[in-house]
Amino acid sequence: MSNLSGAVCAGFRGRLLVGLLVVFMLVTIMPVHAKSAFDEPGNLLITDQFNNRVIELDPLSGEVVWSYGTGNSTNCNPGPGAIIGPNDAERLANGLTVIAGTGIPPNTVAGLPNGCTDNRVIVVDQNGSIVWQYGQAGVTGMGINQLNVPVFAVQLPNQDFLIVDQGNNRVIEVNNAKNIVWSYGPNSTSTLNNPNSAELLTNGDILIADENNNRTIEVNRAGEIVWEYSQGLAFAAFASRLPNGDTLITDSGHARIIEVTVNKQIVWQYSTNTSPGTNSNPLPTNAVRLANGNTIISDQYNDRVLIVDQNKNIVYQYGSTNNPGAGSNQLNAPYTAYMIGDYTGQTPPPAGGVPVPEFSEAILTLCLTLAAASFLIKRRRNHLQ
Repeated sequence: MSNLSGAVCAGFRGRLLVGLLVVFMLVTIMPVHAKSAFDEPGNLLITDQFNNRVIELDPLSGEVVWSYGTGNSTNCNPGPGAIIGPNDAERLANGLTVIAGTGIPPNTVAGLPNGCTDNRVIVVDQNGSIVWQYGQAGVTGMGINQLNVPVFAVQLPNQDFLIVDQGNNRVIEVNNAKNIVWSYGPNSTSTLNNPNSAELLTNGDILIADENNNRTIEVNRAGEIVWEYSQGLAFAAFASRLPNGDTLITDSGHARIIEVTVNKQIVWQYSTNTSPGTNSNPLPTNAVRLANGNTIISDQYNDRVLIVDQNKNIVYQYGSTNNPGAGSNQLNAPYTAYMIGDYTGQTPPPAGGVPVPEFSEAILTLCLTLAAASFLIKRRRNHLQ
């Protein structure tokens, strides 16, 4: 044990010194090239729904720098290392990611006629370890620690999670101890019907995309609707409140993104089904405004993520239009897409996140534990001699 503890700690120090030397040589000798990195501001976080995965993408190189899930559309294995039909993923502090395991309905994906149930909201670290979870894999319900088709989840400034529990027609706030501390629906005075997103506004209200009621509503903590937009919507899939007070709405059934003022005037819109080769009914599911004024869109059944400018020009695309797959530059019904570090119009995560041990602390703990064990063994041997 003595030799083992010394070897582990000495080996760690040795590898650290060698690693630092290699890094120094590369920095000083080799030419500098931009390299894709995990959790890099400007990367894209995409829920690749029917590939059962979440990917982080470097938009410049097209390289997938991180992923969670199997990437196999026919896998039905909800549990550690897997996520089924994710409808939302958001990057938190410390490189953590919260993911909504929505599941796949029957007769949606070829080879999976019965669909697959997930019903979890999970927080995973960079290594894919689950550090927090609400809901149970494959269990449907609305009791304690139960969900029914969760489609959206964000972390609030107080570290609670706001979860859209679509199948139960409710939006719930859950604390880290997994207690529901606030709920809107299903028994509210104004009933939700297939809610699809919820964002915390700066005034403390909640903005909800009430999909099958064809409306976007702002509700206060007392459950009162203080603002509503429903003019000409068909399946309101997502909504966010912009810094100028306008609301960006994904009008999925009309394959368009609209920006409306507080007085309910449309001041900007973009349709995703007008260019050659596009699906006539792509049902886009998510659109967020970026800090530079561009808009990133998850164009679900066109199997692509777009970034368009204010003049409605496509300035970036990932995914082959209307051509689902899991290969290079392919997606399968992407549901949400966000730019890491840009929370314009969204609920920014708290700085603390969900605490998890750092790698360096784990190594230090291992070394100290082995050293202590070695000391005790030596002491016992000396006592026996």
